[in-house]
Amino acid sequence: MAWPGAQAQGGQCSPHAIGLARTHDIDTRGGPRFGANQYPGRGFLNDREVVLTFDDGPHTQFTPQILNVLDGHCTKATFFMVGRRALHSPDLVREVARRGHTVATHSWSHQDQAKISPEAARSELELGISGVQRALGAPAAPFFRFPYLSDPAASQAHLRSRHTGMFSIDVDSYDFKTRSPTMVIHNVMKQLDAKGRGIILFHDIQPSTAGGLNQLLAEMRAKGYRVVHMVPRQGQVTLAQYDKQIDRDGGARRFTSLPPPVSQRGVVSPYWEVRVFEGPGQQPRVLHQAAQPPGYPVGQPAAIVGPQPVTAPVPPTPRRMREPDWRSQSFGGQ
Repeated sequence: MAWPGAQAQGGQCSPHAIGLARTHDIDTRGGPRFGANQYPGRGFLNDREVVLTFDDGPHTQFTPQILNVLDGHCTKATFFMVGRRALHSPDLVREVARRGHTVATHSWSHQDQAKISPEAARSELELGISGVQRALGAPAAPFFRFPYLSDPAASQAHLRSRHTGMFSIDVDSYDFKTRSPTMVIHNVMKQLDAKGRGIILFHDIQPSTAGGLNQLLAEMRAKGYRVVHMVPRQGQVTLAQYDKQIDRDGGARRFTSLPPPVSQRGVVSPYWEVRVFEGPGQQPRVLHQAAQPPGYPVGQPAAIVGPQPVTAPVPPTPRRMREPDWRSQSFGGQ
């Protein structure tokens, strides 16, 4: 079955491009698990091979920067997307696939599966699949990564029943802990030198990754590392009840907002606010704000776009975006 990320896009490579060593076809029947951080004893990587993965996006500022770096290195990655963010930026989701990358899922709203009920956890999984696939407009890859790598047994069993592969990690960039691209490079190379291979975790909502990825890939190439691109043997299948729930809840209220934060543990998690417009010509009413930067007045109607990339600063500008608050409707406000 063809999937949107299967066709690689052409382009001019950097002289120091890491390129793409090979594509690995993964059969997800039965819900196989990968990544020695949690699932030792199974893997498909040879010595000096790596897989590039990005969680928590898409992000309207940093994801395009990362895509351009990957294009310059003529290489491919897997993007584990959050359903709410995907529906917020469907054109960007499709652009990721158009450039030949794998679009996978990372839940609906990045909740810790171990901290919610099994029923809510199942809805998080399924709404995430339906949301990402709706944004993509085609079957996504049946690949899933648990938020916070929190993988309760009931959620794993559900994904196995849905023939969805579960992906942990081997190497953590720790990009959520730093604004420094140099630290991201150091973190990855230190672990790679110790392990010799692995699935690498980045977040395409983090400026440290957007700022450091180009140099990191060049250093990996210089040390003889090669990139493997994961592609699915079959596409993901959504469940009708969750597709209908997104259709129903998506038209219930009119909102504008920035994407919600998906990782409060990160020192550079995006700032956000949710605003509702009561009617034509009226000012938006701020319903909720979180993680405001110091000195920013709560209730300010302007949107905040979050931290700037280190190597290519872009002034924050208010933007109007739509994102219905489906989480409160779907999970009873949990």
